[in-house]
Amino acid sequence: MNSLNRLYIDGQWVTWEGDSIPVHEAATGEVIAQVPAADAATMQQAVEAAERAFGLWSLTSLDDRLAVIRQLLAGLKARTDEIAECISREVGMPIKLSRAIQAGTPIAVTQSYLDLLPGYPFVERVGNSEVQRVPVGVVGCITPWNYPLHQAILKVVPALAAGCTVVLKPSEIAPQSAYILAEILDETDLPSGVFNMVTGFGHDVGEALIRHPAVNMLSFTGSTRTGGVVAAAAAEDFKRYALEMGGKSAAIVLPDADLATAIKHTANNCLLNSGQTCTALTRLLVHTSQHDEACALAKAAFDKMTPGNPLDPDTRLGPLASAEQRDRVLAHIRAAEAEGATLITGGAAAPEGCEQGYFVRATVFGNVKPDGALAQEEVFGPVLAIIPWQTEDEAVRIANGTLYGLSGAVWSADLSKAKAIAGQLRTGQVTVNGGVFNPLAPFGGFRHSGVGREFGAYGLDEFLELRSLQLP
Repeated sequence: MNSLNRLYIDGQWVTWEGDSIPVHEAATGEVIAQVPAADAATMQQAVEAAERAFGLWSLTSLDDRLAVIRQLLAGLKARTDEIAECISREVGMPIKLSRAIQAGTPIAVTQSYLDLLPGYPFVERVGNSEVQRVPVGVVGCITPWNYPLHQAILKVVPALAAGCTVVLKPSEIAPQSAYILAEILDETDLPSGVFNMVTGFGHDVGEALIRHPAVNMLSFTGSTRTGGVVAAAAAEDFKRYALEMGGKSAAIVLPDADLATAIKHTANNCLLNSGQTCTALTRLLVHTSQHDEACALAKAAFDKMTPGNPLDPDTRLGPLASAEQRDRVLAHIRAAEAEGATLITGGAAAPEGCEQGYFVRATVFGNVKPDGALAQEEVFGPVLAIIPWQTEDEAVRIANGTLYGLSGAVWSADLSKAKAIAGQLRTGQVTVNGGVFNPLAPFGGFRHSGVGREFGAYGLDEFLELRSLQLP
C-alpha cells in the first residue's frame, strides 16, 4: 500500500498527521493507497502561498513560462508507464488505453500549448489602444476521477502559461497521478507557491478553496450538482469560473448512413473507460425501420467487450472506479428494465469471473423512451440506450431533449446533410461521420453541461483578463 501522507504547498512537501482517505483498486476493491483528508486551514495555507507567488510569476516572461512547461513535458514522458498503471488501478481503464489516453493525452495537450503559445496574441493593437491579456490571478482547480491527470493538465498548463498561480484539489477517488504531477513540477524551475496540491473531501478543502477571497478564478470538472455549488460560490464573490460537467450525448444515424460503421463507432465511444466519460455517446438514435437491426449490431459489438483485469493487456473493458459508481449504474439498469425498456444484452448480474471489484456488464437497451430516466440521466457506466425516431425533426428534438449539451454525433452518406443536422444540435461539439478529436478546437458544453471552454487558445482565454491601454 502506498502511504502518501503529504501535501505540496509553497514549493515543498508538507507532512500530514491527520486523518487519511483510502484509495481502492477498481478491479479488486482492495486499498492500494492512503492520502490526506486535509482540512480547511491547510487549504488556506495553500491559497495564501499561491497569492504570495502571483506577483512575481505574473510578471515573468513567456519564455520563462515555456521553459517550465517544457520541463513538465519531459517529466510526463519519463513517467508514462507509471502514470498509466496507477490510473488503470484506480479508475479501471485497460492498460493499453491508459497508456494512450490517461498518460498520452496529457503529453499531447502539454505539447499543444508549447506549439501555440509563441504565436498567441497576449498584446495586440486596436486603433489607439493596446489590448493586453493578463493573468486572472490565483486559480482554484477541482478535478474529477475519471481522467484525473488529463483534467489536471487541461487546467494547470494553460493557467501557468497565462501567468496564474494554482491550487489543485484532485479527486480523492483517483489522486495518485496528482502526486506524480506535483513531483514533476517540484523538479522544474517553477518558483515556490506557483503550484500547490491539497487532497481531501469536497465539503472540507473543496469548500475552503471555492470560497477563499484570494481565489480569483475557479476551474471545475465534475458533476452538474457540484458545478452548481461552485458557480454559486463564485457568484457571491464575483470570481471568474469555468465548468465542464455532465453529458447525455446522442448519436443520430440517418437511414442512408453505413449503419454497421456508425454503431461500431458509437459502441466504442460509449464503452470508453467503461462509460466513465462525460462525452460518451450513450443514446443511439436510429430510424424506426432500422431499430431491430441496430439492436442486433449493438449486441454483437457489446458482447465482444467482456470485462477483465485492466492490467491485462488483452482486456478491453475494465471495472468502474468505485463501489458507489458501480451501484449507481446497476440501479439505472434495474430502473430501465422496470420502465419497460428491452434488455438486448448485459444487465445487472455480476460478470462471470469478475465477482470482486467494481465490474458491470456492457449493457444495451432497445425501445427506450426519450423521456425515460435512461434517456435523460447521465449513467456514467457501460450502458447504451437505443431510441427509435420517425422523422429527422423528431431525431433532433430527441437529441436536444435533455438538460445537457456536451457532445453528439451525426452519421449520413451525405456530408452536407450531416452537417445541417449537426448544426441543429444544442451541444458544444459534434462528431460528423466519425471525425477525429481535435485538441486545438474548443471543448465544453451548453446548458447543464458547462460554462467556458478548454483546449487550445480557447482554454488559455479562460485564465486571462482583458485590459486596454488608451494611448496618445
